[in-house]
This record gives sequence, structure tokens and C-alpha cells, in this order.
Amino acid sequence: MTTPADTGPAPAIDLRGLRQTFPTRAGEVVAVDHLDLRVGAGEVVALLGPNGAGKTTTLDVVLGLTRPTAGTAHVLGLPPRQAVQEGRVSAVLQTGGLLADLTVGETLRYVAATYPCPPGRVAEVVELAGLGDLVRRRVSRCSGGEQQRLRFALALLPDPELLVLDEPTAGMDVAARRAFWATMHEEARRGRTVVFATHYLEEADAFAERIVLVARGRVVADGPTGEVRARALGRVVSAVVPDVAAAARRLDGLGEVSTDGGRLRVRTGDADAVARALLTELDGHDLEVVGGSLEDAFLALTADPPADLTTDPTGPAVLQEETR
Repeated sequence: MTTPADTGPAPAIDLRGLRQTFPTRAGEVVAVDHLDLRVGAGEVVALLGPNGAGKTTTLDVVLGLTRPTAGTAHVLGLPPRQAVQEGRVSAVLQTGGLLADLTVGETLRYVAATYPCPPGRVAEVVELAGLGDLVRRRVSRCSGGEQQRLRFALALLPDPELLVLDEPTAGMDVAARRAFWATMHEEARRGRTVVFATHYLEEADAFAERIVLVARGRVVADGPTGEVRARALGRVVSAVVPDVAAAARRLDGLGEVSTDGGRLRVRTGDADAVARALLTELDGHDLEVVGGSLEDAFLALTADPPADLTTDPTGPAVLQEETR
């Protein structure tokens, strides 16, 4: 692979035309299908999608664990494996990488010895990962959530520029998950790029600045969480109106209209037009405008028929109905 020719700072992740296939007895399986993804330095991005969507395969390419069948992949301007070997990229994966007979402290010290870690780095990551009470405990005696916290500490040892998390809070209880994300918020404020895949949609909603939704091996939505919701579902605009029947007829062409007593609701892709009509033409009051949930957007965008994503290079991505 060659370094991209783009001028300016290299993006943290730059995937272009990525395709990954696997041979099976039944024929070729396409895990990733011409996927494009660009993540800038310092971004916090959630990678969402149903099982089999291609999320983990994409992250494997980013981490240099597999070479794509086609397309290009660069991480921090380098081939992925080189970026990982230089300690500029770390990952928290769901399984593997731990020796059961070692203690938590021994595991951290042994791995730290493979990096040019400054004095005190082990103690620092122990505090960051909340492992102070576990350093003398054998890994085999740690719970699944505690082992995830150890993997997080190991990932922080080289002080990476890019942190890739695959289901990072799997096995953690509610308190541990909250503590983990509080730490991640602090890491993001320090400028570290964070890309994480999760099945906990509320985590993506609360933590990510940007949602990338993958389905059938392709990106089907990409943008701020609120925009992803709006593109998939529109917004619901409601108000109390004196004549519900007349208001429903007036707004029928602007969205899906429903009524609840004297309140009229419109699910629409043009919330501004509906709000103006309710307030200026229909004598509405007690106006409310709300977006759908991320879970609703997730289900809408990953259902059949699929949606496609067209990106305007001068602005945010725009969701369009697929015409193929």
C-alpha cells in the first residue's frame, strides 16, 4: 500500500472502496462491499450495524489483522499494520490476548516492557482503568467485565493516537460501564481519536459525536446522531389547534398526520414548514418538535429495502432511497 496523496494532516482512518470476501463451500461470502470511511483526527465515532453487517471485518482491516480483497486502507497515513507496530493504534477487543495464570499487574508490566513506556505509565493506566483493587488478582479469577477493563488498560499503555474499541463494555455491569465511558470522555477531550463498535445504542447516542451505520457491508448513514435520526425518520411536530380536521387536511401532503384529542401530530422530513403552518396559518400553540430514537433509526436504516448514502464533498452526507 502507498500513503494517500492528500495534502494536509492524514486522517486517522481512510478506507476507500474497501471490499472483503471469504471463500466458503457454498461460494464467496461478501463481508464488506466497497465501503468508504474517513475519520478525522480527534473524532469520536460509533460504528453501528446488525450482526453480519461487516463492522468487525472493517475493524480487522483497520488494525492490520487482515488485508482487504480490494480497495485501500490507511491509518494515520500509514499501512494499518505499520501504524499498529509503531504503537500509534491500540484496540480493545472482546476476547483473546490475556494469559490466565498471570496477575493483572504482571500482565500490564510485561506488555509495557514491549513499548518505550515512561516511568509511571503502568500506574497511570491502572488508575484510568479502575484496576487499583485488582493488580494482584490472577486474570483467571477476574470477571468478564474486569478482563475488559484490563484490555482497556493494555490498549492505553503506548498512549495511542487512535483507539479502536469492539464492544468495549461487553460483560460490564452498569456501574462499570458508566465509569468506563467517563474515562473515555476524558481521553477524547485530550484529543485521542476513538472509534467504537457497540450493540448498546444508548452508548452511541450518549458518547459518539458521529454515527456510522453499516448494513450489508456498506455505509448506509453517516453523520451526527441527530442528523442520522432525522434522515431516517424525520421529526414529529405537534401542536394544539382549534380545528383538528382542517389542520389535518392542510398538512396532509407534508407528512404522516395523526391526532390525539385537540393535538395534531405530523411525522415529517420538513419540520420547519410544518411548524410555520401550525403557528401562522392554523392558530396552533404548545408547539413541540422531537426526533425519533436512535434505535428507531437503526431499525429503519437496516431494514429492507435498503437505503444508500450519497456524500456531498462540500457538506454532510445525504441519505437517499436506493435506485439500483
